[in-house]
Amino acid sequence: MDQPDRYQRGWEKLKEVDGEAGERVVDSLKDIAPDFARLLIEFPFGDIYSRPGLDLKSREIAVVAALTALGNALPQLKVHIHGALNVGCTRQEVIEVIMQMAVYAGFPSALNGLFAAKEVFKERDDAGKS
Repeated sequence: MDQPDRYQRGWEKLKEVDGEAGERVVDSLKDIAPDFARLLIEFPFGDIYSRPGLDLKSREIAVVAALTALGNALPQLKVHIHGALNVGCTRQEVIEVIMQMAVYAGFPSALNGLFAAKEVFKERDDAGKS
């Protein structure tokens, strides 16, 4: 696979899923770890998100569930809640996915995830986004 194509494919997919939030994450790494920023674009978005087999909505539901279950990745969870909404998830679907994690990851992880969702929803309301 050609590296420039991989990077370009990843950059386009990142913008499609995470929009400005994803771009800000990549930009914030340029002064400390530019190679990591490149890898962040190429591997998850250029290789994984671009695969056939799951649509972006399904992928983002899985990511929101995983980050909620981890319980220690709130900034990334917020970015991916935005991403889930950007690719067609409803707010209720996001809430249900996070609540489901109470069964497998515990109430503290689910509570933290719900509070993160609440913040994201408010940010979007304030910006006039659904």
